[in-house]
Amino acid sequence: MEQDDRYHYQVIRRALDVIDRSGETLGLEGLATEMDMSPAHFQRVFSRWVGVSPKRYQQYLALGHAKALLRDHFTTIEVADAVGLSGGGRLHDLFVRWEAMSPGEFAKAGAGLTVYWGWFDSPFGPALVMGTDRGICGLAFAAESGAEPAMADLRSRWPRATYVEDGALLSPWVQAAFAQQGQTQLYLIGAPFQLKVWEALLTIPSGQVTTYSELADAVGHPRAVRAVGTAVGRNPVSWLIPCHRALRKSGALGGYHWGLPVKRALLAWESARAEA
Repeated sequence: MEQDDRYHYQVIRRALDVIDRSGETLGLEGLATEMDMSPAHFQRVFSRWVGVSPKRYQQYLALGHAKALLRDHFTTIEVADAVGLSGGGRLHDLFVRWEAMSPGEFAKAGAGLTVYWGWFDSPFGPALVMGTDRGICGLAFAAESGAEPAMADLRSRWPRATYVEDGALLSPWVQAAFAQQGQTQLYLIGAPFQLKVWEALLTIPSGQVTTYSELADAVGHPRAVRAVGTAVGRNPVSWLIPCHRALRKSGALGGYHWGLPVKRALLAWESARAEA
């Protein structure tokens, strides 16, 4: 990542945090001052990354947006399946490819597996990324939880694995993911039922949402809404497996493993880019 990009990631991260904490619409000049930038420069940087102006973005964070999103942009998972956006191929806006660990390998709790890790800048806060030589297997946002809990959380998923710090190995996949350019490879490590739920999540287009009950229908267990919710919460690859796109039937956000402010920011960012 170029130096200017690192700087701009930090600017956007701080701007999203300021916007989220404010509880009210902030003017361009005030936000620019907070970021130590001129209004024109801040507007250009924000719009280039997010896809819309700061004012427009804040409209997507307004109270009731989740309900409007559910009402107007609800996606039917079966439609995605019908047009070929499910299975182990091109998913999640066609820039993610994935494969899964076998049930037998999963039962070993990571024994014999080397997991590489590194910290990366993101507009949604510091991101801890883990992966094998076959792809990203973990992505955590630490803005709410903190660095040490995020690390402990991901490592607990595969307690018998060997962990090696190597951000350079992961960097091409991570850059492709945050820039949404090129292709990101995922290596999913989970129980069979979890994998089915995560695959269903991958069929939800950016800027759209679904419900936990529809996910349960999609995986063939319509009465297992609670189990589906648990599987969604155990998703180890934030954002790329878009568990933030699962809402309650009422339109309420529900929970989010890495903090509701992050979930709100992710939904707003995707909605803004989808309609830009």
